[in-house]
Parts: sequence; structure tokens; C-alpha cells
Amino acid sequence: MAVVSKKIMDKAVQKWGKSAQILTLLEEMSELQKELLKNINRNKDNLDAVIDETADVEIMLAQMKYIYQIDNAVRERIPLKLEKVKRRLED
Repeated sequence: MAVVSKKIMDKAVQKWGKSAQILTLLEEMSELQKELLKNINRNKDNLDAVIDETADVEIMLAQMKYIYQIDNAVRERIPLKLEKVKRRLED
């Protein structure tokens, strides 16, 4: 996951506000979705766009964890989620 400066995240939230940052995350996820769909459905060679949009989403996810102060909770939840995937793979 992206390592984003807390100083930068704080400035972004102060300048644009929490709601705007949440909406930006949704926008960035939509842009990543669009590039992935192009890649799969149209067999488009757009790896650079996928990389750019993935980076944008990771940055905004870091901001969400910062805004909601949930970084540790998310980190703790990941192994549980991965265990679920593992069990589903073994079925």
C-alpha cells in the first residue's frame, strides 16, 4: 500500500475537506475501473493508465484511513480477509 505523508494528507483534508476527499476516492476508483474494463473488454494495451490509476486509488485509500483513523484496524482485518480467501480456494 502507498506510503503517503501524514503532513500531505492533513494539508489535503484541511484544504479540500473530508467529503471532497471521499468523493475523490470514488472518482479515482471509477477511473481505475474504467481502465481495467478497457484492458479486459477491449484488450487494450493501457498498462501505464492502470498503473497511474492504481497509484491514485492507493493514495486516496491512505487518505481514507487517515481521515477515519482506521489504519491499524484495517491492517488487523487484512489477515482475516485473506484467511477467508484461502478457505474459499480450498473448497
